[in-house]
Amino acid sequence: MELIHSSRDALVRKLQIVSNIVERRNTLPVLANILLKKQGGLLTLLSSDIEMQIQTSAEVGAGGEDTATTVAARKFLDILRSLPEDSDVMVKLDGKKMSVQAKKSRFALQTLPAEDFPLVQEPKEWVTQISLPQKMLKNLLGMVHFSMAQQDLRYYLNGVLLVIESACVRAVATDGHRLAYADAPGQGGTAKHEVIIPRKTVLELSRLLNDTDDTVTIDLASNQAKFTFSDITLITKLVEGKFPDYQRVIPKTHQHHVVISRDALLHSLQRASILTSDKFRGIRWVLGANGLTIVANNSDQEEARDEMEVEYQGPEIDVGFNVNYLLDVLNNLKSETVQFTLQDGNSSALVTTPGKDDFKYVVMPMRI
Repeated sequence: MELIHSSRDALVRKLQIVSNIVERRNTLPVLANILLKKQGGLLTLLSSDIEMQIQTSAEVGAGGEDTATTVAARKFLDILRSLPEDSDVMVKLDGKKMSVQAKKSRFALQTLPAEDFPLVQEPKEWVTQISLPQKMLKNLLGMVHFSMAQQDLRYYLNGVLLVIESACVRAVATDGHRLAYADAPGQGGTAKHEVIIPRKTVLELSRLLNDTDDTVTIDLASNQAKFTFSDITLITKLVEGKFPDYQRVIPKTHQHHVVISRDALLHSLQRASILTSDKFRGIRWVLGANGLTIVANNSDQEEARDEMEVEYQGPEIDVGFNVNYLLDVLNNLKSETVQFTLQDGNSSALVTTPGKDDFKYVVMPMRI
């Protein structure tokens, strides 16, 4: 029974959309597969890891009967990638086997029944719906995602807080040592909603969203969110719990400002970081009237010292930071200069873009 007749490139693009969330090791073997469902000339491709589900579709020609099956996602994608780029691919079902043919290449893969594939149960009704330009959401997530916790026991830190209201859309992430905040103008007519999007979902959205004005529609329920854009539908569970009060963390009374070339500071920190310890990534900032000195030491009694000329009129401030936290923010910002606002050697630093108020990054000091 013919399932797919398509160009190799078109099929690879669709599989890449859904296959990224598929885990190689699963308690349910069927979760290593993707669901392929053909209705008329439309093929639906769907993957799930129980917490998140991604679906897309492709036109594959109207031949054959309507049918559905599941096949190993990685094997299927690897086979298609290995074929010549200009190949036409024919995929057929024969009992429990799925055959893939292109030119003189033939592959036979085992399948599992489509009815065994666990679909995410959508709520009976979504509480609210919001639409944004894709590039707005992509940029907001891109500006904060690096500050998410990875496997913190405080599970509400393992994701991004998305705050949607009529005047403003905000994204906030923190791992307890640093915090990133970004906002954009709201789309109007929206009651305030706050949800915590899981880390894995944030990374998938950052990968899949386009940098265009095309719309992404967000449907929200008490414990789920659905993102619909292009020809993709992504449904995810939300993280339950109360996100920290990020407004309290952002310094408002720090008095000492210094504006620095982003590129020059990035390269200076990269040089100094070479001689930090693998486990202890601390560097010292000594900021004074003569400029900024960045110092790194390690357990082998080695030292790196890098000096920069900066315009600064305040008192000398000697403060330690985790160099990775500074490199992360500098690598993600696109501005030519960055502004650091400090108070003393024991207080957090606030990183902003000069003349703008739509991004804030707070990094806690470190004892050196």
